[in-house]
Amino acid sequence: MTSTIAGIKEDLKREMQGGVTVVVLGASGDLATKKSFPCLYGLYKRDLLPEKVHIIGYARSKFSREQFVKKITQHIKTDSEEDKKKLDEFLKFTEYISGAYDKEEAFKDLDKNISDWEQKNKLKKGQKNRLFYMALPPSVFLSVASGLHNSTRTTEGKNRLVIEKPFGKDLESYKKLNSDLAPLFDEKEEVFRIDHYLGKEMIKDITTLRFANMLFSPLWSGYHIKSVQITLKENFGTEGRGGYFDEYGIIRDVMQNHLLQLMSVLAMERPIRRDANAIRDEKVKLLRSVKPIKMEDCLLGQYTAANDKPGYLDDETVPKGSTCPTFAALAFYINNERWDNVPFIMRAGKAMETSKVEVRIQFKALPGILFEDAPHNELVIRVQPNEAIYIKFNNKSPGFSDDCLLTELDLTYKNRYSNLQIPDAYESLLLDAMRGDRANFVRDDELEASWEIFTPLLHRIEKDKIVPEKYPYGTRGPAKLSKFMDRYGVVHTPHNQYQWPIQDVAEE
Repeated sequence: MTSTIAGIKEDLKREMQGGVTVVVLGASGDLATKKSFPCLYGLYKRDLLPEKVHIIGYARSKFSREQFVKKITQHIKTDSEEDKKKLDEFLKFTEYISGAYDKEEAFKDLDKNISDWEQKNKLKKGQKNRLFYMALPPSVFLSVASGLHNSTRTTEGKNRLVIEKPFGKDLESYKKLNSDLAPLFDEKEEVFRIDHYLGKEMIKDITTLRFANMLFSPLWSGYHIKSVQITLKENFGTEGRGGYFDEYGIIRDVMQNHLLQLMSVLAMERPIRRDANAIRDEKVKLLRSVKPIKMEDCLLGQYTAANDKPGYLDDETVPKGSTCPTFAALAFYINNERWDNVPFIMRAGKAMETSKVEVRIQFKALPGILFEDAPHNELVIRVQPNEAIYIKFNNKSPGFSDDCLLTELDLTYKNRYSNLQIPDAYESLLLDAMRGDRANFVRDDELEASWEIFTPLLHRIEKDKIVPEKYPYGTRGPAKLSKFMDRYGVVHTPHNQYQWPIQDVAEE
């Protein structure tokens, strides 16, 4: 796989040969309307869809053409007349089909619709490719996959099945779901398990940061690193979606998938190549080295009403007296030579004081007493908002003073790069699925290893009905959080700003 725009287009042309039908299953849901269709439009706008493309929204809801168009365009921005023209062109490729998720006739009708379009547009063998994107709840994964397998898959092109999380609730349910799916779509060629964090710009940049810079290579181990913090905060609560959230909780919702993927890229060994299997092999090796999480390395929280905002239990969709955690802090240890005794501390929560996703790598203090009070060095990767990488280091305070001053080398993307247009994560991943690049998708053994890490802890929490600590809406979490972080040697340091000059990175 190549990485230039021209190379990406060549990959797409080779894989799709100029033709594809994309079926968005669950087209009436939030994920499809907020992400799937806007990202497909984004790819069209960037000229990164095959020449002959057919986009079908499929769901059980009854929609007119006008209702469908209104729904899928409500989150698409058109800032200019050119954008509006592009959107009008894009909409000509789309249509909506209402159908059941568990009826064979419905999938036969879908197949006939696609076949008629292929015949009308004179697609040849090799162009009759079909990408099925399941923006669906897990309860219908198997019935939909079975219907697609029996009645809608193509025999004259490539099939791609893109599956959203959650994929199982624990190790046992994952294995059952995976074994049921295995006869329907080929794991190596057709299944693409999507975790949109793997499509985020800063997470994709970690591999380059680590393995293209001699500066970081010798520092990337427990010999120099004191702790690694991975944090996801959301400044909103469940907002009426508590019924869905309560079934999974914060650990399953974002930690077992998004944050663990981030951790595996941070901590894996150097892959032997840059291809998908080499990268995923190293991620699996890393995950299999993670020690089971102990209950004493876990802090759970649940937000309460504050600042004119309702508490989690005030959500009418949440079961009365629920002990579902909306916040969790977990400490991981990796049982290998590189990371021996280095705590990886993962935090995630809803209804926090801010929204952000970041990685904070804190280095050990230098031995000796020459600068014994100097703050610790840190490397910070801000995933969102305002993508950035910055290094905190000590400098002599300018002037007569010999005191240490903590400052930063700051690569804030919006300040460094002009004409910056970072594609949405889903945009990148849908393009990768069409071009057959699996590097940023989750393989079956990788998912199994992740469930092996979390399942014992989840079962313990649910069996013992662990009651989470309360924290007010709009705060940084439970009161015990500071002591929890102190236990793993995390040191808090002040934050300053530094700006680099601007470079033009417009695509040619």
